[in-house]
Amino acid sequence: MAAPLRLKATSASPGVATGPAFIAEPLAAAASPPSSLSGHTELSDAIKTAIRELQNLATGADPESSDIVEFQIEVLRDPTLTDMAGARIDAGENIAFAWVGTLDGYIRELECSEEDQMRARAVDILDIKNRVLAVLTGTPLDDFPAGSIYVGKDMEPSRFLAHDWSAGGGIALYAGSAVGHVALLAKSRSIPMVIGAGQFTTERGQHIGVDGDSGTVILQTSKGNATPTQFDHPATSSAPAPDNGNLRAADGSQILLSINVNAPDEVDSIIVTTTAGIGLMRSEFAVTSLGDAANEEKQFTIYRRLLDWADGRAVTVRMLDIGGDKPLAGLAEASSLRGIRLLLARPEIARIQARALLRAAIFGNLRIMLPMVTFPSDVDDMRRIYREESSELARRGVPHRIPPIGMMVEIPAAALMLDHFESADFFSFGTNDLAQYLVASAREGADFALYQARAVPAVLRLLSQAVKLAGSKPLSICGDMASDPSRTADLLAAGIRHFSVAPARLPAIRSAIVGLNADGTKAAGE
Repeated sequence: MAAPLRLKATSASPGVATGPAFIAEPLAAAASPPSSLSGHTELSDAIKTAIRELQNLATGADPESSDIVEFQIEVLRDPTLTDMAGARIDAGENIAFAWVGTLDGYIRELECSEEDQMRARAVDILDIKNRVLAVLTGTPLDDFPAGSIYVGKDMEPSRFLAHDWSAGGGIALYAGSAVGHVALLAKSRSIPMVIGAGQFTTERGQHIGVDGDSGTVILQTSKGNATPTQFDHPATSSAPAPDNGNLRAADGSQILLSINVNAPDEVDSIIVTTTAGIGLMRSEFAVTSLGDAANEEKQFTIYRRLLDWADGRAVTVRMLDIGGDKPLAGLAEASSLRGIRLLLARPEIARIQARALLRAAIFGNLRIMLPMVTFPSDVDDMRRIYREESSELARRGVPHRIPPIGMMVEIPAAALMLDHFESADFFSFGTNDLAQYLVASAREGADFALYQARAVPAVLRLLSQAVKLAGSKPLSICGDMASDPSRTADLLAAGIRHFSVAPARLPAIRSAIVGLNADGTKAAGE
């Protein structure tokens, strides 16, 4: 029997899955609209129906899924879209074609963006376009069989959310995005997913495999032997280690192991005693709209829930890393500014989050991390906001505490000058952005994976220098490189002693650490 054909792709969510292939139709395909449709009222009714469908989809969903749906609802409620489609209708265009033409223009604009996550949002808008069009044309969106491997160019977030993943399954995309909503959802639900596999041919129902650990699609597998063992992964114990994330390298050196999370519900399936806490909570994935950004109580509840789960362990919340390639729905400045620059330009957003964090800090070991910091003044200016909000809370008699405030190190200019950031309490390296800016390439560019691989020596050299410049301040690493066991030895050699990783990678990184000395060399007998 011929060996299975293995196609190289890019990992978007770790794990291994096999099952019958479901070949999706191109996302842009849609039924022709009836010629009788015309007028603004029909479009308004269709949008309202689509919003109700999305609201039903969000009912009972986890917070991250609900926030993604809420993002789509806010886009549908944007009067700019209906005005543009209305102008087309007034000019005599069929209502459905007017809607499609309006959204296609938006999609093309996103797809041509230089920012990777802006391009990743194109599939969200395509999802919205098709949902409203389905209402207009009376052609409901279809699901696919449980336990299948979804194969297609891309995948709509609402299709992911509507699907029953309890029977397993996986996702293999010809294109796709590692920073899109579907990839984030797949990671949070431990659904194996690969992207960038290129167009490949397989029959619907043919059993195939997805290896999200190595980034591989396996074709021509038989149903009888389609088991994870065919992927040649080393055997590891599935029993979590209750070591509180406090590991010892082979030479006895202490290494900490924390997790990255996007939404508070993600910790529900994680045994807290297997971690040192949360090394990175990406708050922008739980606060996805201007409404959320203005809702101090909602944010306070999110942070309080994480602190309760951590039970005294450190919880590091990164302030909203919005703007640029991660727009906040309804915020105009989000196209030109990002991270701390946007927060300082719109201090009303920063102040609300600051108050929620200050109030939550009394309930546990909270640490605040500032995103996309470039200059020491960035930290100083944000600290001033925290002092002012602390004074106001004290005046009102509201219990609170100013926790440690540190910074992401993801801009090369900051990494090279860490000894100048005296007001930062700690540092955490974000290797995703460091690599992107070092190779001057958008992360979704066709050649970025190649550039990123070639840039590893430069990233490691920069990390080694930055670790020395950090002096005695606590530091960690939370980018994708931290979750790659093939890089663990290099990161130890660079001086990293605290790893924050995707929850699914805890066993692999734990196994890698205990087999190495603190300088990255293999332990005797390994």
